[in-house]
Amino acid sequence: MYRRGFLGTLAASTAAGLASLTPLSLEAATRTRRINDNAVDAAFEAWLNKITGKHKMVFDAPEVNSGMPVVWPRVWLNGNNENYGTKDTDNSAVIVLRHAGIPIAMQDALWVKYKLGEAFSIKDGDAAATRNIFAKQMPLPLPGTGIEQLLASGAQFGVCNVALTVYSGMVAQKMNMDAATVKADWVAGLMPGVQVVPSGVLAVSRAQEKGCNYCFAG
Repeated sequence: MYRRGFLGTLAASTAAGLASLTPLSLEAATRTRRINDNAVDAAFEAWLNKITGKHKMVFDAPEVNSGMPVVWPRVWLNGNNENYGTKDTDNSAVIVLRHAGIPIAMQDALWVKYKLGEAFSIKDGDAAATRNIFAKQMPLPLPGTGIEQLLASGAQFGVCNVALTVYSGMVAQKMNMDAATVKADWVAGLMPGVQVVPSGVLAVSRAQEKGCNYCFAG
C-alpha cells in the first residue's frame, strides 16, 4: 500500500476518505491567503539561502534506496575535499527527502510508534525496522555517513511537506487516528536540523536555481 507510485498513493488517500489531505486541497486552502498577502515560506527561503558553497549538489531522494541518500553526499563531500582541498563546510550538500524517502528524516520514537519499518517496507536485518537505521554511521568503511553526521558537517536536509501529509494521513487511517494529529507528531519528531519544505520537487528545483548540480539518490 505504501510502496505504490505517488499518484497511486494520492488516489488511495481519496478512496479512503482522505481527499482533504491531498496536495490540491492543501493548495486551495492557502491560495487566497498567499495571493492576498504575497506570503512566502520564510523558513524555506532561509534554508535555500544557505546554499552558498564553493561546490553545490542537490541529492534527490524519493526512496530510501538502502541508505544511499546518506552515503552519496559523503562520497561527494570527500571527493571535493580530497581532490580540491576543501572542507565539508566549504561545500553545499543538499539532500531532499520526498515521496517514500521521508522516513530517513524521522527520529526513532516515530519509527516505534507508527511502525514505519513496516509501513515503508524497511528492514533491519530480517525484521521490519523499529529505529532509524540511517541516522548514524552506516555499516561501511566510509566515516561520516548517516543523517546525524551529515547535518553536523553542514549538509542541508529538506523533507517534503506533501509527502508528510499524504503518508501520515494513510498511516492515521490504518491506525484509526486523527490525520492532523499524526502529521503534527511526524513534523515534531523530525531529526533536529531537518527543514520541512513545501514540496520535494519544488525544493529540488529551487536548489538548482541556487546553483546546485543534480544527483538522483533514490
